[in-house]
Amino acid sequence: MENPLEQFAIKKIFPWHAGEVDLSFTNSSLCMVVTVCVIVFVMLLALRKRAIVPTKGQAFAESIYDFINGMIGETLGHEGFKFVAFVFTLFTFIAVGNMLGLLPYSFTFTSHIAAVGTLSVFCLFLNIFFGLKHRGLKYFHTFFPEGLPWIMAPLIIPVETLSLLAKPFSLTIRLAVNMSVGHIMLEVLGTFIITMRLLGFIPLIADMCIIMFELFVTLLQAYIYTTLSCVYLSQAISDEE
Repeated sequence: MENPLEQFAIKKIFPWHAGEVDLSFTNSSLCMVVTVCVIVFVMLLALRKRAIVPTKGQAFAESIYDFINGMIGETLGHEGFKFVAFVFTLFTFIAVGNMLGLLPYSFTFTSHIAAVGTLSVFCLFLNIFFGLKHRGLKYFHTFFPEGLPWIMAPLIIPVETLSLLAKPFSLTIRLAVNMSVGHIMLEVLGTFIITMRLLGFIPLIADMCIIMFELFVTLLQAYIYTTLSCVYLSQAISDEE
């Protein structure tokens, strides 16, 4: 049986080193570029003929937009509608990346902690930036709410700091692990299809069921990641202590 973890191996397509820094273009980088191109192409194709009575493509694009608006309204409230472009980009990038990873000979970059972690850390810095922009110095009350006695500062501040730093970690692990486990199962069952020969239809049926389930999981995990990102952003810009 082939090693099911080989599908997650990073392979260099165009090696490039700047001193000791490895800036090579890899299969993961390629899939990210393809994901962006697919999103842009689909949206341009869907919205090429905008009309009052929407076409099927326009209705599809508008349904995604309405879905994102609803997500923002539930998590960020009215103040959050200025983040529609960011949330829309975040959701579609993860969702399409997850789905493209199900194609044969593709690569699931969302299964790698490095890729997802970088995105999560970016979201963390974005939260801090907008938190400071919206609340000013009051943002630091996140680490030590007003009204608490100063004697508790040595306890509360480290705990709140760890809580903030744990947010991108939780986002990363949840998405990367869910994407990895499903693909490992598909690889293992795919090997059984070949080795079992005449009885290979049994793992084939199981593989098809898992693929359908994985398609659901790809969208679900994109939704969970985006929703939690919105919740964390809401906590950063909220004036409530």
